[in-house]
Amino acid sequence: MILVTGGAGFIGSNLHAELYGSGRETVIVDRLRANGKWRNLRAHPPSAIVDPDDLEHFLASDPPIDAIVHLGAISETTASDGDLVWRSNVMLSQMLWRWCAAKERPFIYASSASTYGDGAFGFDDDNDIDALRRLRPLNLYGWSKHAFDLWVAGQCAAGRPRPPQWAGLKFFNVYGPNEYHKGRMISVIKVKYDEVAVGGPARLFRSDRDEIADGEQARDFIWVDDVVAAIMFLLAHPEVSGLFNLGTGKARSYADLARAVCAACGVAERIEFVPMPQNLVGQYQSFTEARMDRLRAAGFDTTFTTLEQGIETYIKRFLGRPDPYR
Repeated sequence: MILVTGGAGFIGSNLHAELYGSGRETVIVDRLRANGKWRNLRAHPPSAIVDPDDLEHFLASDPPIDAIVHLGAISETTASDGDLVWRSNVMLSQMLWRWCAAKERPFIYASSASTYGDGAFGFDDDNDIDALRRLRPLNLYGWSKHAFDLWVAGQCAAGRPRPPQWAGLKFFNVYGPNEYHKGRMISVIKVKYDEVAVGGPARLFRSDRDEIADGEQARDFIWVDDVVAAIMFLLAHPEVSGLFNLGTGKARSYADLARAVCAACGVAERIEFVPMPQNLVGQYQSFTEARMDRLRAAGFDTTFTTLEQGIETYIKRFLGRPDPYR
């Protein structure tokens, strides 16, 4: 039995679908609420759904959990309630780490490429505590993820109890089905599809940096199936521990992305540039690119989906159909 926090969310529900299809039993920790998130689970109902407020009590009952995959978090890059983010993204993660250490269960958790800030110190997933301390996240969300990465490094350096396997995954820009409940945090691919599908242009932010042309801001975009493949690899290889980037290793521009959306929709390329919202100026990552050496060296050899392949699959298999859910 695998416990997946955030299991009704975007990445969590895609992971759950894979586990369900392979015959694994899943307990999901999440809140469905009223925003339609239940549809992420419609084709593959879980064994149980545990409210996050009841999680500690549930774990105290000593359930037969084989591993915890911790994906639940407040993930909005514009989040501003520091106390709530700390409780949700750091304290909860620490509790789960300690439970897995005490029960000798694997612990896989979501970190984020937001921990790298503006990229001034590169995108090397070195989990040495001194290397981590050099990073400067640009927002509260990234800082909270960084704080937990640092805490984990400190636990390991001090020789304190740890799970028999632990792996933190620094997700880069993940996109794919079942993200429709995310509101402002939905992937730019889905937003551009919505614009183009109704006959409009793909609108991109103007650059807020003189040295980067409009549309040439670049991110490492990764198709959600590749993320799920990495998590499944870790679940199958309990000897692999560490902090790992999870991107494709190749940055692509927003202009490339917009062109791929237009092509997948079968329309002529049409791109317009709009001012960047003031609340993002100075907090916007204009370039991200994962170094993938460490996860590759650990044995993960999946060939990553190209941006064009992923966008075409997303649009033709999901967004362009009446039921876009997995």
